[in-house]
This record gives sequence, C-alpha cells and structure tokens, in this order.
Amino acid sequence: MASVLHSLHSDQFSTERMASLRIVLTNLFGLYLIISGDHSGCCLDTVWQPPRPSISHLQAVSGEQSLSVSWLVNHSGLVGVVTEIQISRTENYTVIYNENVSAPTADLNRYTWTWTSALPLECVDHSVRIRHFYNQSVPSPWSDWVTNYGVEAEDKPKIFPSERVLKEATSAMFCCVPRVGVHIAKLTFNNSVKYRLISIGARVGAIAVDNLTIPKAFINAVLLSCTDTSGRSNHTWNYVSFPPQKPRNLSCMTSDMTSVTCTWDPGRERPRYDKNSETHTLHIVNSDQAPITCEPSSCTFLVVPHLDEYNISVVVKNQLGEEMRSYSFNISDRVFPVVEWDIVSPGVTNATVSWILQGNLTQLNFLCQVATDPHGTTELSCDRHCKVTLEHLLPSTHYSTKVRCSARGRFWGKWTGPVSFTTYPLGTLNLWRRIKQLSDPNSRWVTLLWIPHISGSANMGIIQGYTIQWSQEGQNRTKWMDSGQTKAEISIGPGRCEFIVQTVLQDGLAIPARITIPEMDVKENLPVEKRLSSGIAGSFNLSWAEQVTATCGYTVEWCTLGNTAPCTLQWMRIQKGNSTLFLPGENFKAGCRYTFNIYGCTENGHRLLEIQTGYSQELNPVQSPSLVEAVQSSSSSVTLEWHYNEDDPAHPAFITGYLVIAQELGSHMLPGSAANMFRVSVEDPGRKSVTIEGLQQGREYAFSVSALTKWGPGQPASITARTKTNYSAYLAKILTPIFLVLGCTILLWPQRKMLKEMFAYPAGMSIKTSELETFLNQAGVSVQSHKVEDCISCDIEILDTHPPLNETTTLTDPEPLTAPPPSPSSLSSTSCHFPVCHPKQSTAQSATMLCDTPPLRQVTCITNKMYFDPMVEEVSEPQKVVFSDIELSFEQSDCLEGPCSVIYGYIASDTLQV
Repeated sequence: MASVLHSLHSDQFSTERMASLRIVLTNLFGLYLIISGDHSGCCLDTVWQPPRPSISHLQAVSGEQSLSVSWLVNHSGLVGVVTEIQISRTENYTVIYNENVSAPTADLNRYTWTWTSALPLECVDHSVRIRHFYNQSVPSPWSDWVTNYGVEAEDKPKIFPSERVLKEATSAMFCCVPRVGVHIAKLTFNNSVKYRLISIGARVGAIAVDNLTIPKAFINAVLLSCTDTSGRSNHTWNYVSFPPQKPRNLSCMTSDMTSVTCTWDPGRERPRYDKNSETHTLHIVNSDQAPITCEPSSCTFLVVPHLDEYNISVVVKNQLGEEMRSYSFNISDRVFPVVEWDIVSPGVTNATVSWILQGNLTQLNFLCQVATDPHGTTELSCDRHCKVTLEHLLPSTHYSTKVRCSARGRFWGKWTGPVSFTTYPLGTLNLWRRIKQLSDPNSRWVTLLWIPHISGSANMGIIQGYTIQWSQEGQNRTKWMDSGQTKAEISIGPGRCEFIVQTVLQDGLAIPARITIPEMDVKENLPVEKRLSSGIAGSFNLSWAEQVTATCGYTVEWCTLGNTAPCTLQWMRIQKGNSTLFLPGENFKAGCRYTFNIYGCTENGHRLLEIQTGYSQELNPVQSPSLVEAVQSSSSSVTLEWHYNEDDPAHPAFITGYLVIAQELGSHMLPGSAANMFRVSVEDPGRKSVTIEGLQQGREYAFSVSALTKWGPGQPASITARTKTNYSAYLAKILTPIFLVLGCTILLWPQRKMLKEMFAYPAGMSIKTSELETFLNQAGVSVQSHKVEDCISCDIEILDTHPPLNETTTLTDPEPLTAPPPSPSSLSSTSCHFPVCHPKQSTAQSATMLCDTPPLRQVTCITNKMYFDPMVEEVSEPQKVVFSDIELSFEQSDCLEGPCSVIYGYIASDTLQV
C-alpha cells in the first residue's frame, strides 16, 4: 500500500513538472515571436494568446466557511501578470464574486488564495476558475471550473451551520438543504419567522441574521428549525460567543524562590456552559522551556536555574481568535513570602507569637507585620524564623492575630489566616476597712471588706479563695477565707498594722491588695461636718478641701440604704489631686438620709477628713413632735415644751425648725380668724420650747407644734391650755379709789364747814319729788334686764348748765364699787330737766356720752358701765359689753332756775336698788 501511494505521488510530481515546463516553453516561444517579428510593415497572420491556466488545488477550510485556491506560478514568464478569480454558485455557475490578484514577488512556485463565504459551503456547490493577464492587457483563456460540492440531503432537510460557534455582534447566514425534488417551506431562527427566506438555486433556502447576541439563557445557544414542502422538518443548535480577551494586569511572584506564579485579569466573564472553550498558554521567551498550559487567570511554573530576568508571554485562544500579553520581571524583586505559624503562647497581659517563612529564602532580609485584633499592628525585622512578644494586652480577653512579611520591604505577602487566643485572667481586689474601738483601750476590731474583680470575660467561678496576711509588732499571721466570703473581722492592738489580701485563682495571676490601719491616736482632729444640698435628678455632688497630707488619694464611703440599719457599705477611691465626686441619682432612694465619710489616704493609713450628710431628694411630711402635757401658763402667755429627735435618720428631710400656732377657742370666735391666731416660728431645730406672749387672761387656746422642712411644716401635734386670771389688777382697781377717798376725807375734814357752804343747794332750787321718783322707777325698770353676771353699774349725773355753754362731757365710773348707793328718799327730793345723751366712743370697760345741751337747758347724762363681779372668781367665756342709753326729756320750764344736784346710783337686778 505504501509503494502504491509513493508511486501515485511521484506521478503527480512528474505531471506538475511537465506542465510547468510546457508553460515555460510556450512563453519563451511567444516572446521570441514578438521580438523577432518584422516591424517594417509585415504582420503575423495570427495573434499570439497566452496558455490556459489551471487550478492545482481547491480546498474548503472546515469550520471557517473558506475556500483555499492554489495555482502554479512561473516567474520566468512575462512580467506584470495579474490573475482574475471568479467564484460561482450552484450547478448553473452563477458568478457571485470576482477579484484580480497580482502575482507575488516572492520566489514561490505555488500561490494560494483564500476566500470566505457568507453562506456555508455545505449549502450549495461553489466553483472557482482563474485566468491570467499578461502585461495587464493580454488575457489567457479561463481555466476549467473547479467545484466544491455542497451536501445532499437524503431523508430530512439539513441545516447549516450546525453545532458551530458564532461570533457575537456579527451577521450570519443559515441555510437548509432539502431532498431532491422538494423545496424549503420554512426556516426559523429561535422560533422566529420574521426573517425573509432567500432562495439559493432551485431548492436551497437561507435566512440572514444581523447582530448576533449571546442568549441570556442557561446555555448560550440559538435554535434553527427547517421544514420542507413535504412536511419533513429538522432543527439544530449553534452557539454565540465572543473572541478571547487580552490578559490584563499580568504580574508574577514567588514565595519560595522555587516556583513562580503569574496571575492576570482574564477580562470578560464567560457563560458557565460556553462551547467556545479557551486555552491559556505561558511561554518563557528567553528560555528553551516548552509552553506551559495555564488556568484561565493564573499559571505556575518552576524557576529556571540561573535565570533571574524572565520574559514571558501569555497566549489565549478560542474558536473565534487569539490574544497575547507579554511581561518581564526580575525574580528577586518578586518575592512574596508565605508565613507558616509556629506557636502562639498567651500570658496575662502579653502573648508570644512565632512563625516560619517557607522556601529557600536564606539570602534575604524580611520585614514582617503582626496584626492583633483588638490591639494594633506590630512591625519587626527577622529572618526565616521570627518571634515577637505582644505587650499591653488585657487579661482574660479573646484576641486574634495574623502575620505577613515582605522581602526587602517592596512587596507584601498575603496575610496568614487568623489565629485566636485568650489571655489568662487577672484577679484584683477593691479593699476597704472599718475600725471599731473596743472597751479595752488597747484593742480594736477591724472589719476588712473587699470586692473581687476578674478582668475580661472570665467568671467568678475560677476564684478558689482568699488569703489574708497581716503583721503587727513583728508578728506575721495568715488567714484563709472561702471564695464566697467578702469580709473578715480581725482584732488588733493600738499600733500600726498592715493587711494584704490576695485572690487565689485556678489559672491566671492575682494582684494582692494592701491597706494600712493607722496607729490609734486619741488626739486625732475631729472631722468637718457638712450638710449637702440635693443635686439634679437626685444626684450628689461631693466636694471637699484638698489635703496636702493625702499623698495617695481619697476614699469616700456610704451606706447603700442610707443611714437606716443594716448598712451595706459602699466605697469609692478617688485619685490624688481630685477633690470632687459625682454620684448619679439612680443609685439612691428619695427620702433617705445618706452620710458620706471622706478619708484621706496617707502613708500611715486613712484619716477621716469630713462627714457630709444629705438627701438625694427631700420629701414631706415628717413625724409630729411629742408635746409635754404639763403646760406652763400665765394670764398673758403660755410656754410649750416638746420632745423631738431632729437628727433621726428616719426623717425624709432635714428639720429646719418648728412652727407653733395658737388659736383662741370659744363659741363667739371664728375658726381660723387671723385676729384670734398667733404664729411663732422657731428657727433652731435644737430648741424644744417656746413662750407665746400677748394672750388674753382667763381664755382657752388650742396650740399646735409641727416640724419644719424645706417643703414646709410636717404633721402637727396639738394641745389646749387656758391662761390664768389676773386678780391683782382687779384688787388695784378697787383699792385705789378707796385710798383716794380716805386721803381726801382726811385732808378736807378740817375744812368741812366751808365745803358744806360751797356745795349746798342754791336758794330757790326746787326738784319735784314725783318727777324724780318717776324717772328713777323708769331707770330701775330699764336696768333690771341685766343679769348679775353682767356686772352692770349705772351712774346718773345731773349738771346745771348755764347758757351759752355747749360742751362735751365725759362720764366716768366711780371706782369704789363697794360704796353704798344713795337711798331713794334722798333722790325723791331732787328734780331736774335731763337732756338727751348719745354715746361718743366705747371700749371693753367704759362708754362715754356726748351730751348735746341746747341753750338754757339743763343736762342729764346717764352712763352705763360694765365691770367684773368681784364675787365671781372665773368666767368661762368673755362677756359681751352692753351699753344702755337712757333718754329722759324734761321741759325747759321744769327747771329754769337753780342748780341741779348730782345723784349716783348702782343697780343690781337681784340685790341692789337705786
């Protein structure tokens, strides 16, 4: 079989050589005729014609819809040869394309020309013929048609192209070939009939689709369906894709100086099920290494020994084209170290981290970064094996750390994966103390209190217990306390003593707490006491005088429930240089009294500096005082006493004083009347008694005492008391006129005869007895309406008034109430004319009459006066003053001449008569 193929090949080669030789000889003969011809006028009977060319080869390029045409070229022939090429379709040889091709200048024996068809070559027959033009004017005969035959359908129509990748954004023609004797009835693209059916020859149908797009379906395929006139149909799929993308951002790196990895951006992302598969190849141009098959976006190859500079190219190919990108680099400059973790060892406030750099990197210096979250980044220089200690971490806290390194500080490698660790817990104590002096002056009782704290997220369950150590007078002692206890009571002497309390943990570190008990000092200065005002929203703003001796700050202690027992002690330490403290109101209860003890911290212990007391919010009411029942009183004052503990911590507010109210009682008094009420304020809360002056004698009063706060009086305590009667005043009123009368009598007794002549009745004066008796009877009836207890007296004064005298007469009551009244017989012999009298003014004791005396009239005035019956010791209620006006009229003629005499009379309803 091989010898037969060799023989066929040799015959074909001999035939081609003979044909070439024949063409050369013909051309030479034609040239000879042209040169040797008779140009003087003789012409050849026939014109020379170039030989017929022949197509040596016609081939259809699969998948590209192209025809490749080849023919022989003779460079020894005539110059300026142009070849005309015609392409036709169908069996009728319909010319569809014509082109002139110049002869190539290269020394080639065969020339190949390629033509691409818009219609798939399988649809119909495509034929090619050529002819030459010598000197661009003498054509040769046409060669024979050389045909590339189309496909014939046997059973059902055939569609072309089929299962082929088409380039997006281009135009394409699709054809359908039926069986012999039938035609195409319908050809659709993606089930669309909008495309016009084009007839190709007698039977074949085709459609043209412009601007192909990639379908957005799961597969980037388009559907073609064809039906012939016999009803038979067929369908096929084609795929729309895009050409390869030129690689972008091409770079290379090595992590171990053993292999190199190059990466690039592949560009546009392809559909998941793209039939247009790509190949990626890396070429090391400056070496004899074979091409390296790559991934779509990266490629890894071994380092070429002794090669530092690399020139590479990345080639991307698919069915629609090819793209390439070149890149050059020095491998020593492209080192990206890879870190491998060695160990992470945490502590309480630090952690030790170590790692190893992979690869053969002994000749390089590295700069590494350690990033800790949440902490920060640490940078250090190291070799292949690196180690660093992370400082200033928080106890019992979760951290994560990662590392990256760089060779020569140019390009940083990738961060390692984070490694997590947890620092060990740290136990601390907030230690405080209370000191109580015992009955023994050489012994004290110390109560140690502490609040444990475990830093971070650890719980209290890791606490195993506490150790207490103290030393006094050279003796060291130790005491163990369980984990659930937070206080210890220890007896010490009067000397200085230092305590050390430390938490015992399962894991981690505990810092001991120290506190010093100062030496007992009987001469210690008393602390300053202050009262606090309520702050905003029930808060406390504490401030104190800064002490030079407080070298280690201050401590403020208070009871969380105020001054009520039992006391849950709370304390807070203040840094040195700060002498203020703000405590928010949500930690305090309104109406509770809080006492804050402020201590100054010194080298020898804590000293009490100030005691500040206050309320977060003062409330009302407060409790009522307790009055003393034995009330001290006089005729015009009452002294009240009460008991009250103004410093009682149960009070909801500070006591600022007391309010005392006195109200006179009686049926004739209006309740709450300001005229009958006394108010006395006591501003000193420590004063528990008050005397109310200006009261009426023999009256009953109601007294109330209430404690005062900033909001006003609290609940009152009430008591009643009566003022005493002042008998000495009455006695003075009675004895004074008696002594005056006796004195006057004694002094005037020797002159009695002269006085008798002066005060005798004038001659001619006549008083009708009947008229005077009538007047006295009327007066007696008028005054009999008064009761004995009213103590009413009546003075009758008859004056002889001479015209034109008009004056106001004031009537007074004779003081001696015990004087005997005049007898009726003495009054009956006197008569006078009385004027009309009107009251001028009145008081509780007397009434004064204005006597309007007309000219030439006699005036008679009657004054009714009230006094207290000396026989009555006490009066339950004050008596109402009653004034009686007695109006008697006398005719002017009744008493025109003579003087009027004065008559005094005292009237009592039951026992006295005028």
